[in-house]
Amino acid sequence: MAKVEFLGPIGKEPMEVDIKNLKELKDIFRDDKKIQEWLKISAVAVNDTLVNDIDIKIDKNDKISILPPVCGG
Repeated sequence: MAKVEFLGPIGKEPMEVDIKNLKELKDIFRDDKKIQEWLKISAVAVNDTLVNDIDIKIDKNDKISILPPVCGG
């Protein structure tokens, strides 16, 4: 299963998911209003590479990172 990690102040424990693409991950979070708000403003990385395509293929050993915006220097 792919691993999802939530970085920074999101405050959600990592989880494992059995998905084929990021659209399926978004569907998993459909009823979680807090995560929905974070997804609107966060970047997403698959295996430490930023992605923009919600249809990107996800393999069982992939790591998905939800990266909230940060402030600092």
